[in-house]
Amino acid sequence: MTTQIWTLLIVGATFIIYILVAIWARAGSTKDFYVAGGGVHPIANGMATAADWMSAASFISMAGLISFMGYQGSQYLLGWTGGFVLLALLIAPYLRKFGQYTVPDFIGERYYSNAARVVALVCALFVSFTYVVGQMKGVGVAFSRFLETSYETGVIIGVLIVFFYAVLGGMKGITYTQVAQYCVLIFAYLVPAIFISMQMTGNPIPQLGFGGELTDGTPLLVKLDQVVRDLGFAEYTTSKKSTIDLFFVTAALMLGTAGLPHVIVRFFTVPKVRDARRSAGWALIFIAILYTTAPAIAAFARANLIATVNNQSYQEMPEWFSNWEKTGLLTYEDKNGDGKIQYYNDANPTFVQAVAAPSNWKGNELTIDRDIMVLANPEIANLPSWVVALVVAGGLAAALSTAAGLLLVIASSISHDLLKKWLRPNITDKQELRVARISIAGAVIIAGWAGINPPGFVAQVVAFAFGLAAASFFPAIVLGIFTKRMNKEGAITGMIVGLVFTASYIIYFKYLGGTPDQYWFGISPEGIGTIGMLLNFVVALGVASFTAPVPLEVQQMVDTIRIPSGVGEAVEH
Repeated sequence: MTTQIWTLLIVGATFIIYILVAIWARAGSTKDFYVAGGGVHPIANGMATAADWMSAASFISMAGLISFMGYQGSQYLLGWTGGFVLLALLIAPYLRKFGQYTVPDFIGERYYSNAARVVALVCALFVSFTYVVGQMKGVGVAFSRFLETSYETGVIIGVLIVFFYAVLGGMKGITYTQVAQYCVLIFAYLVPAIFISMQMTGNPIPQLGFGGELTDGTPLLVKLDQVVRDLGFAEYTTSKKSTIDLFFVTAALMLGTAGLPHVIVRFFTVPKVRDARRSAGWALIFIAILYTTAPAIAAFARANLIATVNNQSYQEMPEWFSNWEKTGLLTYEDKNGDGKIQYYNDANPTFVQAVAAPSNWKGNELTIDRDIMVLANPEIANLPSWVVALVVAGGLAAALSTAAGLLLVIASSISHDLLKKWLRPNITDKQELRVARISIAGAVIIAGWAGINPPGFVAQVVAFAFGLAAASFFPAIVLGIFTKRMNKEGAITGMIVGLVFTASYIIYFKYLGGTPDQYWFGISPEGIGTIGMLLNFVVALGVASFTAPVPLEVQQMVDTIRIPSGVGEAVEH
């Protein structure tokens, strides 16, 4: 069977499973809709959390970025995994003990202010919409190639699917759908990695194949360093990026993870605080399986791509090349008219002078969207069609699972935090549920439109969302848990300053003509959330020091949140 038929069969089968699960687990109450009734088993919740957190950025884009960035791409691995550890240890158990549905709920109650709740709500919407755009792009990339539709049509199909099970099932339906999606995405990620590792190094374990030797006895990374260096690129195992920017990007991703509202809400879906900790542990195990495999996939993909295309006849390119050309995500321009593909770094003056000019090369002729690397990798390696189709299903599972979680955060922010907790506190559960579903409908339409016009690579767009979360939510949550002195004036001012500063920096340098040589201290837009976070802390603590103290009942609430259940029982017995 052809790749397209396999794709239709496997993707169609997985979508049917997701929809049936959503129907089986449909929400019947607001508690079901927001936190799945609070009765999800820790292992299932850990799996759902992993699927929710490992978005299209993790599945589709991260390995693609690493394959082009090499060592520099480690900032994504370190930031996202370190951030989840931070979330599991520093935030999740305490918020779970607080017992409310959403992060704005915590902010509003902890800082005894509807104004604080509204600021947190705006931050949640801002972060969630930025993040969901990346997922929609991932859906469009996958559909456009393998169902042979336009990129725009691919986004629309994804929007319709996620709309169905998010509206129908709420958090309960999404949770159990995400369990199924995790199984699909991790299987889809590992199978081609095992195939290619065996093919290139003879080792069936990708993590070991990554550090292993090729069939000719040359270590894979040594060979890759040589190949990319010979084409004018930086060595794969070194980084040209400044250490300070690497640090700030990694920190922004780490701190942003700990402030992501759609991940935090997952810890409200289990029965007990202890179960929240256990969920985090299981999620780390499930996440580690993919994240330790990603560097291997990145190296395999880059090595295979260069070996397949560089200085090869365009007319003799395999079918996958022309198929990706149709999507517009891979383009070839024969600049010197020799009919061969010259793929090299034409921004490297030394290489151009020494190699390109004497060879009559007129510039790099191949442009590759990094987001296609994971999806194209099985085709480049000439794996069976069913493996190619499986990877598509996995990529869609990753994108749709996270999109559903984000849409639920958007819906709960509007229906629960804005309407129920502020504008119309007397509405019934049924009315609140109806508003939540209408909110998802509106959000999914806007997200689909933004996905059709994305501002960057999937992982790059998601990195912006993490920076915004780090600059806005993280300080307010941490200070709200660990200090009784933080008042509403400090928290509100800090969140506004952090969010406005970070968003302004990103918008200026990405969309208003700012250039890298103008970066503050060499910090890129992906890392500026760390500065925004520091500003938030400084402003919040400064304002709190000369404004009214925190009410006594709120201080007692903070003590209750921080003291583990059962303290003192051992002494009594």
